[in-house]
Amino acid sequence: MGTSSSSNGSPSGRPIVPPWTPPPLPPPPADGDNGNEEDGEGDGQNTQPQSAAPLAPSPIAPAGRFQPARLNLGRFANNGSRDSMRRAVGHYVHKGLQGSSNAVGRFGGTTRAAGSLYNALSTLASGQAESGSPLDRRLLAGKTAQEVMAAIIEAARPVDGTQDAEAARDAMQRALAAMLEEFPDADLLDLTDEQRLFAIERYLALDVFNRACLDLGKAIFRSAPSVASALSRMGDLRDYFRETISAQFRRLRAAGGTLSARRISELARNALREAFQVFEVDAT
Repeated sequence: MGTSSSSNGSPSGRPIVPPWTPPPLPPPPADGDNGNEEDGEGDGQNTQPQSAAPLAPSPIAPAGRFQPARLNLGRFANNGSRDSMRRAVGHYVHKGLQGSSNAVGRFGGTTRAAGSLYNALSTLASGQAESGSPLDRRLLAGKTAQEVMAAIIEAARPVDGTQDAEAARDAMQRALAAMLEEFPDADLLDLTDEQRLFAIERYLALDVFNRACLDLGKAIFRSAPSVASALSRMGDLRDYFRETISAQFRRLRAAGGTLSARRISELARNALREAFQVFEVDAT
C-alpha cells in the first residue's frame, strides 16, 4: 500500500489497542445464525452488531517497542536472512503489540471487517440486497470488475479517516483481485462459498501485513541494498504473513459449521490468535 514505506509507525505512550478498535463479537449461537438480522448487516453495510463484554483496559505502548522488530527487519532487508525476518515478526507481536492476546485485540477491526466482507459477498450472491443499495445487483449489472469491487469494499469497510480503514480497504481490493486471479471464471455478483472464503483468507493476511508495514515504517527500505531488493523483501514478508495466517484459517474452517458474518468474524479472530502465537515463538 502507498503508506507502507513512508510511515514512522505507531507512537509510544498510547494504548496498544486504540479506543476506536471494536470489541470482539459474541460467538454465534450453537445452532448458527443467519448472518444478517442478528449481525445487523443484512444489506452488507458496515453496521455495528451487538458486542461481547468489554475487554480489559489496553496496556500502554512502551517506548522503543518496535526497535527489536525494526533491527531484525533491517538485517533481513540487507542480507535476506529468513531467520531475521521471522525474528522481526516475532518481536513485532511479542514486544511491539505486547503479546499475542493484545495483538488479537489490536486487530479487532480486521476480524469485524472479515465478517462484513463475507456478508457483502453473500448478499450479492443471494440477490437479497435492498433495492437501490450499493449492493443491488441490478445497479451493478454491466459494471466493470473494478467498479463492483469498489461497491463491495464501500459496503464492507467505508472510509472513516483512519489508517486502519485505509489498510483494510487496500487489503480487500488486493484480496478480491487475487481471488479473480485464482478463479478466472468467478462472477463477483455470484461467488461460490469457496471463492468467498478464499477472499476472506487473503484479506486477513493482507490486512495484518499492511498494518505491520505501517507500524514498522521504513526499516526495509532503509536497509535494503536497492529498491528492487526492498520490493523483493516486502514480497517475502507478505508471503510469510499469508502462509502462516492462511494455514490457521483453513485448519479452523475445516472443523465445519454454518457460515455467517458472525461465524466468519469468529474464525478470523481465532485464526489470528493462533497465527500470532506461532509468530511470537520466534521472539524467544
